[in-house]
Amino acid sequence: MQKRGETEEATVLVVDDEQDIADLYSTWLLTAHDVRTAHSGTEALQLADASVDVVFLDRQMPDMSGDEVLDTIAERGIDPAVVMVTAVDPDFDIVEMPFDEYLTKPVSREDLLDTVSEMLIRTTYDDRVQEYFAVASKKATLETQKNTPQLEASDEYQTVNERFEELRQRADATAAEIDDFESVFQQFPGNGLSSG
Repeated sequence: MQKRGETEEATVLVVDDEQDIADLYSTWLLTAHDVRTAHSGTEALQLADASVDVVFLDRQMPDMSGDEVLDTIAERGIDPAVVMVTAVDPDFDIVEMPFDEYLTKPVSREDLLDTVSEMLIRTTYDDRVQEYFAVASKKATLETQKNTPQLEASDEYQTVNERFEELRQRADATAAEIDDFESVFQQFPGNGLSSG
């Protein structure tokens, strides 16, 4: 996948069996991106290829569920950022699903455009950092939908929480190493780094 900046155009695939919603999302996104629109899971798989950067995927579709489309995309190894956009309140099953972000309907034009920008930025990070953001999204999604006793009773939540902490500690260690390197580097005259 090509690394892109926040303002660059992306190829976005919008998948929703409700034609009005899919077409509305596509119209909103066309102002800034190249958009493909699918009204079924089968059609989505026909349009999904290595040139697609971001997929907005409805979870509940009659011919093939968004979960099945997601699994098939993952099996193909084409690796777009996948954003589940659904009216379905998330349950603990999302922990094992290979998506990058979860949006609950209704969503606004700004939600969609901001999410594309965020997904494009994430693709510039290494795999570990991308996993960190995906795990953080699942953790936050569950925490907004479930109460504390439900979370505490869920093995899936405990798994995602432990993975989040593990990835966060690695990220903190990496950031500390970078800070240490920069502080040493700044001690040399003419290094070109500003201190503020």
